Amino acid sequence: MVKIGGSLFPEQAIKVAKAIEGTKSLIITGGGEFANLIREYDEKIKFSNEMTHRTAVETMGITSKLLNDKLNFTRIVDGLDDAKKVSENGEIPILITSKILDEKDPLEHSWKVSSDSISAYISHLLKSKLLITTNVNGIYTRKPGLKNSIFIDEVDAKKLLSFDESSIDLMLPELLIKFGADCFVINGNFPERVSSIIKLNKNSYDFEYTYIRGE
Repeated sequence: MVKIGGSLFPEQAIKVAKAIEGTKSLIITGGGEFANLIREYDEKIKFSNEMTHRTAVETMGITSKLLNDKLNFTRIVDGLDDAKKVSENGEIPILITSKILDEKDPLEHSWKVSSDSISAYISHLLKSKLLITTNVNGIYTRKPGLKNSIFIDEVDAKKLLSFDESSIDLMLPELLIKFGADCFVINGNFPERVSSIIKLNKNSYDFEYTYIRGE
């Protein structure tokens, strides 16, 4: 599964998707600026947690549909059975998660949860590997760009529980531990890196990325 971060939408998101054409992948997109706008409104007006959660999830559907409109090898789906059928037909499914989340309601309704955690949950249901693309090289000890911020190439999810801010959401480490799952975090501004991790059967690569161990 490839989660294409909202920070990459639209141009880089399109490039990442094209880089994995022909692979047995499933795409989930972040809500990007649409979700950020809801967060800004919430900070000013304070909507209910349930409403901000649901509307933020809906923004993922918006970016998914817009991304799909620019590709000729993908198909929008809203269920896992349909996703498997699309994949078997040689296309890449782009999953709109709102229906699954409405039916199962598996995650906390808060800003600790974003498309990162949602992707981890869906990846768990599919028993698939998870790759998260964002606009930085991976995980840092502090927000990238700040003084003394150090890049981390491999980290235990338990250690990330103490981080206040990183390039992933706050719930993701908890879910990786719960599911006993690992994931990659990689810079989607370099689509060839995404392609390399998916297509090559190697243990290391000649570019920066973060490998999070959940077990």
